[in-house]
Amino acid sequence: MDSDISLLDTAFWLSTAAILGLLILSAFFSGSETALTAASRGKLRAQVDKGARGAASALKLTEDSERLIGAVLLGNNMVNILATSLATALFTRLLGDSAVAVATLVMTVLVLVFAEVLPKTYAISNPETVAQRVSPLIRAVVLVFSPVVAAVRALVRGILMVFGVRIDPERQILSVHEEIAGTLALGHAEGSVQKEDRDRLLGALDLSSRTVEEIMRHRSQIEMIDADAAPGEIVAQAIASGHTRLPLWKDDPENIIGVLHVRDLWREVDRLMRAAGGGHDALDGLDVVAVARPPYFVPETTSLDDQMRQFRHRRAHFALVVDEYGALHGLITLEDILEEIVGEIEDEFDIAEKAPLQPLEDGSFLVDGAATIRDVNRAMDWDLPDEEANTIAGLVIHAAQTIPAEGQVFAFHGFRFEVMERQDNRLTLLKLRPL
Repeated sequence: MDSDISLLDTAFWLSTAAILGLLILSAFFSGSETALTAASRGKLRAQVDKGARGAASALKLTEDSERLIGAVLLGNNMVNILATSLATALFTRLLGDSAVAVATLVMTVLVLVFAEVLPKTYAISNPETVAQRVSPLIRAVVLVFSPVVAAVRALVRGILMVFGVRIDPERQILSVHEEIAGTLALGHAEGSVQKEDRDRLLGALDLSSRTVEEIMRHRSQIEMIDADAAPGEIVAQAIASGHTRLPLWKDDPENIIGVLHVRDLWREVDRLMRAAGGGHDALDGLDVVAVARPPYFVPETTSLDDQMRQFRHRRAHFALVVDEYGALHGLITLEDILEEIVGEIEDEFDIAEKAPLQPLEDGSFLVDGAATIRDVNRAMDWDLPDEEANTIAGLVIHAAQTIPAEGQVFAFHGFRFEVMERQDNRLTLLKLRPL
């Protein structure tokens, strides 16, 4: 009888120790899964650059997330099932057949609290640090379970293919651009990222997806010089202009033959006047075509990222934009691209312009029809679509499928649009109010 009690005591303590050990392993697998999936690859890369070996191992593991999760889940389920089986056998020996329900309840509480919630809460509080600590052991687990994981992966993909779902192992769930943009939007919503910082960073990220057509100055707003004008008129126009580079046309404003840089013009005027002894009659010998530089044309579909790269390569700041037929469409400068990142850049020579949005007492806004949708969205944190049009007037015309008359009112995209002023076929002033 004493030997049976001793045997029972020994089996009890061995089973209890085994269950506790398995719960510890389950907690390890649960916390490791949370840490390695929640850890920022960007932060891990920064730690790798600083020489952290654990970070390098964690970064390597996260490259194949499907293999990692498969191995961790396999280990976690194995220890959980084994712990539950041992607990059921232990309670059955102690309490009889009615112990199954007790074993289920006890193991549910133990696994939930100590093997799931507790380790995952700790891991999510500092995922990068935990990921670096557990990565050597998890790497060994992945290597040991890799044959089984490969078989399970093949089985899972085969089942998914039956339902028409194909898995690309190289495809990222979210691109880096989307991840950064989402992080900035979330940070701004929570108050940890200022609106100006968010706009600057998003502006830099969007350069590759936006074209010069979206931000260029339209040809109707371009100040140009007639090459056949009198030299005195050309000099007077250059003096009165607030721009340092002016397109030069001949015979037809569409025929751009060069770009006149004001500095080159002053240098030539100074040379002519010195040669003539300071007389103003020397301007009659001014050949503005010879002074002008060759024009630089770019297609309207060029991305802002590529255009900025071309500006740097050519050491140029000014380009004329042409459409698919080669006709002049507008112009773009390096400053225009930089303004998409840092906001409006003004100097002492810029002419003060009226703000494109003017708030009214009733909660509405008067908006210049030529104001770009992107600028309005950035200023007001709105979400007006800019896929089909670049300006507010263009958005109204596109949505209305006609050129509205003054006084017409429309409601779309969650806003009320009222046409206040129209000149010829252009909508010059509109009133907006969020619905």
